[in-house]
Amino acid sequence: MKIKDIELFQLEIPMERPFSTSLHTVKEAKNTVVRIVSDDDWVGWGEGSPTEVITGDSNASIRGYIENCLKPILLGEEPGNLEKITSLIQDSGAGNTNAKAAVEMAVYDLFGQQLGVPVYQFLGGYQNKLQTDMTVSVAGADEMEKDARRAVKAGFRTLKLKVGNDLLEDLERVETVRFSVGSEINIRLDANQGWQPKEAVKIIREMEELGLDLELVEQPVPAEDFAGLKYVKNNVLTPIMADESLFSPRDAIRLIKEDCCDLFNIKLMKSGGFSRALMINSVAEAAGIECMLGCMLESKIAITAAAQLAGARRNITRLDLDAPLLLAEDPIQGGISYQGPRIELPPAPGLGISGADNLEKIK
Repeated sequence: MKIKDIELFQLEIPMERPFSTSLHTVKEAKNTVVRIVSDDDWVGWGEGSPTEVITGDSNASIRGYIENCLKPILLGEEPGNLEKITSLIQDSGAGNTNAKAAVEMAVYDLFGQQLGVPVYQFLGGYQNKLQTDMTVSVAGADEMEKDARRAVKAGFRTLKLKVGNDLLEDLERVETVRFSVGSEINIRLDANQGWQPKEAVKIIREMEELGLDLELVEQPVPAEDFAGLKYVKNNVLTPIMADESLFSPRDAIRLIKEDCCDLFNIKLMKSGGFSRALMINSVAEAAGIECMLGCMLESKIAITAAAQLAGARRNITRLDLDAPLLLAEDPIQGGISYQGPRIELPPAPGLGISGADNLEKIK
């Protein structure tokens, strides 16, 4: 099996409701879908989901990088030569993690099909049934309470609350949701870099004193402020998770050496795909740090890929893979299935994506 062609498609899906964080508000998921075709007409699927304020990638840069940098070096290569082909992808240039992730997904999909097994099995095969949290977009306290109650009614036992744009409002948001959903619901916070270090310590301590019982706080300070992240971690009881500070295995090593956080959030769109995400998880596991598998606003293609990775490795103990549930629709057939918070990996080989409707091919 050799790569014969790499095709690009445009995916545009409205959000069910506008999705807001401390960084931006999104009303529509606009992603790039990759379709790799082999010389024996097998098809592998991948997806890039640009979040310019985090990765710096756009759909235009994803498509340009794949077309001009990745496609020329990958045509004729065998997907089964994973060490070679992922090295070609990762060494093709700096950055461009969305483009690399999308192409790697499609390569791993093809290889899984060639082997006749799901991706999660040849990456480790730890489990095929998972559970995700549900994200509650940042808004007024009353609106977040309604969204949280709706998620709990749907069966979700873990909520991820977006905060980070006003300390007093953030405290009100979390307190309102906690007292509304009760003590049995697990609550995570994601500040998306929205606080400064001393602010973060102040508000997290206040939440601790109020007994709001947080599981973790994700990326409380700006991504580049490793010292600030360490300051927060050392001055609160609540576990601190690195997200935007963690793109690469090298970042993972630095976060560990400098003792900056308690937990890692791995995202394929940040790491550049399976190969680097696996390295990050291995580094973390060696250091005794558990990982969460997170996502951007992706369709079932990229979320299925992330879930396959999560199902492969036991050190990935938490999931934030709810993006398809936030979309008004999802035109992707196959892949993972949801039942409330429960995710089941498909038994089909590769990623288990069977096709996609209404995608506009990019010429």
